[in-house]
Order: sequence, then structure tokens, then C-alpha cells
Amino acid sequence: MMTLFDLSGFQRDLLVVVAGHDQPSGQQLKSDLEDARDEELSHGRLYPNLDTLVNKDYVEKGEIDRRTNFYQITDEGRTALRERREWEAQYVRETALV
Repeated sequence: MMTLFDLSGFQRDLLVVVAGHDQPSGQQLKSDLEDARDEELSHGRLYPNLDTLVNKDYVEKGEIDRRTNFYQITDEGRTALRERREWEAQYVRETALV
């Protein structure tokens, strides 16, 4: 079973945002996360965390051009997100949120 317990909350958020796009650039991910989190993100925070997701095989990194990379969720990343949601669902039922 793949879990996301080895990731930080920021890394999990980043993985969710990657999953919501078709090959986003790092800049697009940065912009979406800044909007969602209502805070400015530095490149020094974003890219090392993307590299962690790539190194754990949750995300693939490709090249758009010599200056721009894209990121894409892998099957492993999708599986880990699904299993995380199933784990969360054990504890957070809709009736508990009302």
C-alpha cells in the first residue's frame, strides 16, 4: 500500500495540484498554490518539494523547452492519492462534518 505519510502537508497539497492539471509548468503550480494558500511561495520552497515528489515516483518531470519543465502525476501518485482519500474517509464521514 502506498501512503503519503512520508510527505509533508505542503507536498501533499502540491501533489493534488499537479493531479488537477495536464502537464503544468512549475510556474503554473506556484501560482495555483499561492492562490489556494493565500501566501507567496518562493522558488526555493517549490522546486525542492517538486523534486521530492519526482524522487518518490509520485510525479514525472519533463521538458517543455530549455528553460521550462512540466510536471505530471504518475500512476503511483494517483494510487497514493486514492489510498490517502480512502484512509481519510475512515475517519471523516459526511455526518461528522455536519
